[in-house]
Amino acid sequence: MSNKQLEVQIMGQSYLLGCPVGGEANLLAAVDKVDQAMCKVRDAGKIKARDRIAVLAALNLAFEQNDAATDAENNAETASSSKLDADSAALSATDSERLGQLLKKLDQALHQDGQLI
Repeated sequence: MSNKQLEVQIMGQSYLLGCPVGGEANLLAAVDKVDQAMCKVRDAGKIKARDRIAVLAALNLAFEQNDAATDAENNAETASSSKLDADSAALSATDSERLGQLLKKLDQALHQDGQLI
């Protein structure tokens, strides 16, 4: 897979970035996310140095990504736990049905045995 180059703008400055063929949409989405994060830090007004803005924006993005990953992990654990609870309830219903069938057979066997005496 070959690379192509895209010219993009982040916080008003042009950058020439290498991009795998077919990855343009993903790269442009990432550029947009970084641009928005950097502009947000810049617009807060306390930091003027581009490199510091970039570091803070990167930290904010990394924190958001880790936070989203933790949420996804917690949701997966909750869904798995709910599935286990549902499976346990289904198992209990199945066990109850089997127990009922076994009791019925036992009653029939005892009834027949009682007739033999």
